[in-house]
Amino acid sequence: MRLAPGQDVRGAYRAALDMVEWSEGSFAPFVTVSEHHAVADGYLTSPGTMVAAMAARTTSTYFMVTAAILPLYDPVRLAEEMAVIDHISGGRVGWVLGVGYRPEEYALLGVDFERRGRLADEHLDTLFDALAGRDLTPHGRPGSIGRAPEGRITLFWGGASRPAARRAARRGLGLFAQTNVDGLAQVYEQECAAAGIEPRGCVMPNPGAPMTVFVADDVDRAWDELGEPMLRDATAYAAWNPQSAARNASMSTSRSVEALRSEGASHRVVTVDGALDILGNDPLMLHPLCGGLDPEVAWPYLRRVGEQVAPARDAARS
Repeated sequence: MRLAPGQDVRGAYRAALDMVEWSEGSFAPFVTVSEHHAVADGYLTSPGTMVAAMAARTTSTYFMVTAAILPLYDPVRLAEEMAVIDHISGGRVGWVLGVGYRPEEYALLGVDFERRGRLADEHLDTLFDALAGRDLTPHGRPGSIGRAPEGRITLFWGGASRPAARRAARRGLGLFAQTNVDGLAQVYEQECAAAGIEPRGCVMPNPGAPMTVFVADDVDRAWDELGEPMLRDATAYAAWNPQSAARNASMSTSRSVEALRSEGASHRVVTVDGALDILGNDPLMLHPLCGGLDPEVAWPYLRRVGEQVAPARDAARS
């Protein structure tokens, strides 16, 4: 939900809801929403609110919050929010939790950035008990959250470091990383084995995997139309953590539209055949409102996936 200067905020949010609803009837998407704070272009500060609205507009789409910055939440309040969303969605929302990496976010919300690791562990203890409907008196919180989720909510721990992989394993969580580097999957599996815990899975795209894809009839014309918003997205993200490009499949170090296109990695424009090629190895990661793209410009690219790519994929499978 990054927005361009002067963009209609309400219109962008409504477009996101409309797109998710339309996509469910066209190609059964898996939808992720993210969280960041203290960002001038808006980003998405309340992923739970957004995912609840999206779940209410759909019946089968699965959603993942990637990621909720756990130390910035009161864990009991977060458990209550998760439970309500779980009931609204019928169990169709999973959560990636993490510590984040931007001191500005902690400063805005009045949380000590230097204590983020300790806070994460403390909050996990409370969150687990709250989601299970247990009495929270041992955590200094008399009572319970009342209406706990009906089943176990899918939880991952997010991060691109070995400590993150170890925390995920020790806590019995899946590992969600932005790319597969430094043997994170092996560290996670080894830690699970040492703790006698069954691994709950790793989600980590390969380096260079396409993370923002648009499907076009005319690739050159599409880059003329989409290049600036995609570059705005790429450069804004990279500026937060310039040392992490190699550790994050979503990130690019390009500083021009031409370089971003030539890179052929995180941000791509492909034909229908190109989209089918991607689907042979990876998910087709769409980002229809990337960088504050005007919804009217975005819609034809999204519709092309539902009207051309999905039928061709289904025909190939049959």
